[in-house]
Amino acid sequence: MFTVVLETAMGKYRGKLTAEVSLFREIDNRLEIDDIFLADRAYAGWFEMAHLMQRGVHVVVRKHQHRKSAFRTGIRYGKDDHSIQLDRPERPEWSLPEEHASYPEFIIVREVKIRVEIAGFCTKEIIVHTSLYDDIEYSKDDIAALFRRRWQAELNLRSVKTIMQMEHLRCKEPHRVRDELRAHMIAYNLIRQVMVEPALEGGIRPWQISFKGTMSTVVEMLPILRLVSNTAELCDILMAVCGNALWGIAPTLFPPDPKRFYLLSVLRRLIRSVGALMNMVASSATRDVSP
Repeated sequence: MFTVVLETAMGKYRGKLTAEVSLFREIDNRLEIDDIFLADRAYAGWFEMAHLMQRGVHVVVRKHQHRKSAFRTGIRYGKDDHSIQLDRPERPEWSLPEEHASYPEFIIVREVKIRVEIAGFCTKEIIVHTSLYDDIEYSKDDIAALFRRRWQAELNLRSVKTIMQMEHLRCKEPHRVRDELRAHMIAYNLIRQVMVEPALEGGIRPWQISFKGTMSTVVEMLPILRLVSNTAELCDILMAVCGNALWGIAPTLFPPDPKRFYLLSVLRRLIRSVGALMNMVASSATRDVSP
């Protein structure tokens, strides 16, 4: 899984059509047939699920809090795993009569109860609704592993808002705010691209590499990277530096070690020194060439 931002939706600060689900309807056409829509219970409304399923998109969402579960009913696949029928609700105020009539009378969803047995997790049971009906190809454990990946979306939002400091925008004019948001998204995708290269080279998952560590490394390497004109050589440098476990890039694979953190600080000071030296050389060369 390589996480990038393909599309964004922007709306007013407050008022109608500013909620997450309303903004999502503006960009849901990015989803294609056989794509998997993985989300929390905010997107588990009947109309959202039916709309995506009509377009051939698979849905994996947490069960809506207003629905009740009875695993003794429906088509049973095993313990805490069955298919149920959800009837179409009455027409909401925001829906036109023609649009409401275009939805089917009911939808069939697969309901799976997942028990979380990982120490430290607050939630112990999660009920998931999905349109992946084949219990042989998509087992209960597969659904659980897939839904656990949804938490990565929260971590990605933290990377954009906190690590990239987008939680406080500097611009005031609306068009400048939109430009600032787009600039953050472009930078985010570029950093993710830098992360995926060493991940593929090292045989690990891209999300096992630290986003903050990669961004800090790239920023510290900028004085050196701007002197590299060969694209292939630039990629080799980034893969060598960002893929090095001594930088704390893969904390899930390598446990904390005080000696490693000490070496990390030494390497960072070395790169700062090399960057300062390269700047001095570049400035000296500029003065020599100047008339």
